[in-house]
Amino acid sequence: MTNQGNPSRFADYFVVCGLDVGSGLEPDTLSGDNLQCPPLDRPFKSKVLSHFPQSVPWNPFDKDAVGMLSLPKGLTFRTQRDSRRPKFHSFIITKEDGSRNFGSAFTFYEEVNDTKISAAMGTLQHMYQAEVASCSMDSGRSSRDPSPRPGHDRRQTSPRDSAHVYDPEKDKLFVTKTICLIMQMPFVRASRQFLRQLHEAVSKPSDTHLSLESYIYNVLYEVPLPPPGRSLKFYGVEMPIFCQRPSVSELPLFDFSLWDLFRSLEVRDIIQLFTSVLLEHQILIYASDYQRLMLVAECMNTLVFPFAWQHVYVPILPASLTHFLDAPVPFIMGLHHGRENRSELELPSEANMCFVDLDEKTVEVPEELPRFPHLQELTEELVNVCGIHRSRLYREKVETAKTDPATNLKPASPRRSLNKDDPAKTNKMEILQQSEAFAKISALAKKTGVWSSIEEFSDMPNKDSKESGSRDPSSMSVKEIEDLKFNNTVREIFLNHFLHLFSSYETFVIQPNQDMDAWLNNRESMQNFDKAAFLSDQPEAYLPFLSSFTETQMFTTMVDNKILSQWEDQEPQLRVFDSRLKMLKEHLGENITHTYSQCTTLVDTETMLQKRVIYIDHVSPKPHSLDDLEKSVPLEPGIFPKLDSEVLNKEPVTVKGKSREGAKWRRKDRLMQHSEHIKLNSDQREKYMQEARSKGLRQPKLSDMSAASMAQTNWKFVETLLQECKSKTKRMLVDKMGHEAVELGHGNITGVEENTLIASLCDLLERIWGHGIQFKKGKSALWSHLKSFQELEECNQGNKFLDTNLLSPGEISHPTRSDSWLEWEQSRCIDDKPELAMNKAELSSVVDVYLSICNMSGMSITDGTRSLERKTHRRKGSTGRIELPTLNPLPSSITFDLRKVQQMTEIRTDVGYARAWVRLALEKKVLSAHLKILLGNSELLKSLYKRYAFLRCEDEREQFLYHLLSLNAVDYSCFTNSFTKTMVPYKILIYPCPKFGCSTTSANPWINLAGQAGETGVTEIPKGLLEFNLEHKNLGVLTTLRIGHDNSGLTPRWLVDYVLVRNDLTGHVYKFNCGRWLGKGVDDGSTERLLVAEVLPKTSDMDGLDLAVLASSSPRSMSPNSPKKSSDQNLKIPMIQEMLGHAVNNLVKHYYKPEKERGSLTFLLCGDRGLVHCMELVFQSGFRSSRLFRNKFFIWDYLEKVKGHFECVLSGEVRRPMTEGAKAGYWLFCNILSKINSAAETVGKDGKFQIFVCVGIRDHVIQKMLPLIANTPVTATMFEEHSFFRDPSLTNYLVHILGTLDEFHIVLEASLLRGLNI
Repeated sequence: MTNQGNPSRFADYFVVCGLDVGSGLEPDTLSGDNLQCPPLDRPFKSKVLSHFPQSVPWNPFDKDAVGMLSLPKGLTFRTQRDSRRPKFHSFIITKEDGSRNFGSAFTFYEEVNDTKISAAMGTLQHMYQAEVASCSMDSGRSSRDPSPRPGHDRRQTSPRDSAHVYDPEKDKLFVTKTICLIMQMPFVRASRQFLRQLHEAVSKPSDTHLSLESYIYNVLYEVPLPPPGRSLKFYGVEMPIFCQRPSVSELPLFDFSLWDLFRSLEVRDIIQLFTSVLLEHQILIYASDYQRLMLVAECMNTLVFPFAWQHVYVPILPASLTHFLDAPVPFIMGLHHGRENRSELELPSEANMCFVDLDEKTVEVPEELPRFPHLQELTEELVNVCGIHRSRLYREKVETAKTDPATNLKPASPRRSLNKDDPAKTNKMEILQQSEAFAKISALAKKTGVWSSIEEFSDMPNKDSKESGSRDPSSMSVKEIEDLKFNNTVREIFLNHFLHLFSSYETFVIQPNQDMDAWLNNRESMQNFDKAAFLSDQPEAYLPFLSSFTETQMFTTMVDNKILSQWEDQEPQLRVFDSRLKMLKEHLGENITHTYSQCTTLVDTETMLQKRVIYIDHVSPKPHSLDDLEKSVPLEPGIFPKLDSEVLNKEPVTVKGKSREGAKWRRKDRLMQHSEHIKLNSDQREKYMQEARSKGLRQPKLSDMSAASMAQTNWKFVETLLQECKSKTKRMLVDKMGHEAVELGHGNITGVEENTLIASLCDLLERIWGHGIQFKKGKSALWSHLKSFQELEECNQGNKFLDTNLLSPGEISHPTRSDSWLEWEQSRCIDDKPELAMNKAELSSVVDVYLSICNMSGMSITDGTRSLERKTHRRKGSTGRIELPTLNPLPSSITFDLRKVQQMTEIRTDVGYARAWVRLALEKKVLSAHLKILLGNSELLKSLYKRYAFLRCEDEREQFLYHLLSLNAVDYSCFTNSFTKTMVPYKILIYPCPKFGCSTTSANPWINLAGQAGETGVTEIPKGLLEFNLEHKNLGVLTTLRIGHDNSGLTPRWLVDYVLVRNDLTGHVYKFNCGRWLGKGVDDGSTERLLVAEVLPKTSDMDGLDLAVLASSSPRSMSPNSPKKSSDQNLKIPMIQEMLGHAVNNLVKHYYKPEKERGSLTFLLCGDRGLVHCMELVFQSGFRSSRLFRNKFFIWDYLEKVKGHFECVLSGEVRRPMTEGAKAGYWLFCNILSKINSAAETVGKDGKFQIFVCVGIRDHVIQKMLPLIANTPVTATMFEEHSFFRDPSLTNYLVHILGTLDEFHIVLEASLLRGLNI
């Protein structure tokens, strides 16, 4: 009986790849144009020469993928003068459904015995030399330099080194050949040892006792896959090989060396790379050794456990697939370092890329990369572990040298004694590496191919070199065991950090109330994790990282797996994580704090590992001679023979009645392995395979490299970008609109930090602009495009900047109101938006309405011109006309914003400039409009981008701009809040009231402008000027403006209507309503006023701005110190209670919002219908003096009388019984009023009352003082019986409602108290 479906084998295929003599030399055209290189440096096509068996049902053989990844740069030729050191590398083949196969390739050089191949290579060499000679002669003739440097042209055009010249008559020709194992699980160490021993058997045939087919047959058919938690011993050509597989309760199988990773990069760089992987940036690994590419990629993939990378994963990018580097999606790719320098790499987009140069040991991370939580603790742990491991290796080496008699009998040669793990000798290599001369020689040697790294020069023993005589063949080597322990320790440390970060993640998973099918169908539109609550529970320092990480696909997938676990078996990785989390909670308690505690599972996990090392669970049969094998041809040293396909394709015969236990664990193991890599159950697998095929973005398909396939792949990239843009803009709108969006049915509030969403949008724009780009300047593709547009615009304008005054409204020419005017207007509508075109009659009626509006607003259209009369704000009862300042609109061009961004001194990089420009345009609500103009230059677009680029797909581009346009529905302050150190120009316009001739003042006026990020301090206003500019470090969103004067001169009194302040960088216009006098002896005697900001809506012209200013002048939108209005005094008590309730409720809601989403506290206290205004209404209600003294008696006067009464009671002048509490209240009230009077001499009575209310609310004492104030003879005299202070129930209402603010810590803005120390 033949075994037709046994996936529980150690290896599925044995493959031989190399030169197909029958096809001859075929240049690898997909690797680019290499005709300028010597023939020995050119890549040639390789082919799969043979593979055994032909196919297995559980893993169909992918010939194209194996051939491309086993020799990623094709065939390489060498002569006897070149280095021909064999190399090993592993690779991964990812299928459409996401499952993976693992390959191990051992590449060596084999002599070419075919005369046709040698002759063809000789012909190519002669052609190349002739071309070089011709170029050299042409260069010599065209040179105009009378005294060229000797040999200069020859060095540039001749072959780089004689070692790269092939002479068929003198030289031997060698070509690469690769032997591979294709496996279901990544047993890298074991496969490496087997392939090395097999190659050594070919190099030294005399030491081989059996045929090569025997060893290959044994590893294919007789070596089983070890079950979870077991170890395995099988036999190679020379020595036994060991491997072990973790149990289901341990971390998954990982057979690379993390110690090699830590020798390749610094700890700090590894953590930065790890953070970039977690945030799903584009990761590009760059190295001259394929195995190091695979090493770093797989190490990062395993360190993110329990999460898993969900995007494009190509650790070794074949030369024929380098065009995938412009994929606008997150990826991890490994790029081989060939002849080119780092500066010669043309990468489409580097703004969101983490570039890892393993040869130079450097890591370049994206800007604004957040710190990983517990960074210091993680760094210290890793440094300590590395130090311990290094000392162990050195100590073990010293002990081996002492106890091994072979080392004493026969000393090693000086070159072979050099070892990296020996500190003394490693130090010598470090000294040599620091030598400038050696660096130049090394660079030349690498460039010419003499060696690829210093290890080859030092001739260090390979990791897989034959073990010394002291090696016990019945057990693993000490170095292997130490590497396994080091791997275990490092992985446990990283897992321990994840356990602390997400110890409470289950609490925030939102479990659905529906069945699995319904949830799967709607999971894209459902919120599965309460991010807002989760982030609010985290320390402030963790939020930059966690807010971004919770948005990643890997985190979302883990949450989805957690939800799916209620219907089906738990995903293996999640099961391990949850079990470890349970152990941690048992050790530290349920409520794990945010402080980090070191890993406690190292001893237990290391014990399990050590047990499998000591006790081998399964020993496979030894290789044996094969009965069906014909007499094998004697091996020729160095030549890998053609294998007997009939023997190696024949499945072994299994005997019935064998133990079923083995089959049981093999079936279980296969299911587990399937779930580990596919992460789907059998019911859902087909559905998600169809989904994966439709998306086609997990992996580049290696089997189809046709032009149609590449076009289809790029089209899928375009569709993915458009879908991502739609989801991101919708997400930003929903989060910004908050509960209003939820009520409208647009989704759920996620609570993710606004800055994270905007940074994600910037990353998306960079990926869109990097897709299909032909060339760019700098790391940012978007900024490169903007600068090219700017240069073109300045060239068209004759390199002259436009005067901003020319862009302000003035004489605007229009056709007269006639049929020709109607035709012009209709044609303009058709040009702009064809769907808005009207017939002549319809347009005529619209024009009539338009003209009537113009006449109503004081505009006239005569003689074909439209003139805007300058507004004078002349009012009834005033005499004369004064010229009021006019706020002209800012220019709205792309180049204007570009220049503003370029003037920012704190930005140093192209990526930073691009992000600043995006944030500025988003805040100004012109992002979509600017990008539409930028992309409207079709000639520039064609010159910068390839035809398949996203930006050249017209329909998708229009939809993209439409989605960005939707962001104009909400207001952002992303630029203002992000760049707090930028110098901002502010334009200030003061609008006085032309009443009683008091539009100007003889005093010296001043202002103090304040915002959420600081204040300007007192700034003098030039006398007689109502309009001036002020440049200051970014104040943030403006909140208050204090205006005053020194009351000097003959006519100091000044009646100010309002003040306009414009941020000339963002275009925000703030209106500060006043409507009060400044001066002694008028109004309340105040010479300064505190005005609260009101943001005016965005407008693009003067008419819109005037309408916005007029609309904002509502009866209750003036300054908090506004005079008492008759409409307010006539309010009934229930209405005042309602207004006060709303004011207090707004304050409560303010403090229940996340801190970064809160608005202005000052506006809630002192603004329109704020708490101060409502308290004024409370005091004015039933106030008798308002009727007797006609507003000449202020609330502050009443409080002064109360203060006088309290002082008399405290001094004993008035005898009155009082408790200790009342006594303390009297003293506190008097103390506050005395401090306000002594510190605020220039502040009027209403301003002092405002300070009194704000301080009372801040210190939570006002509700305690109100009953004391009410229970005084002054109150009985000055208030009517039905008032808040005469009616006990109303007084209790005040105490109760103001007491609700006691739980909040209220911090007043500094400008509100004007620096008073109260």
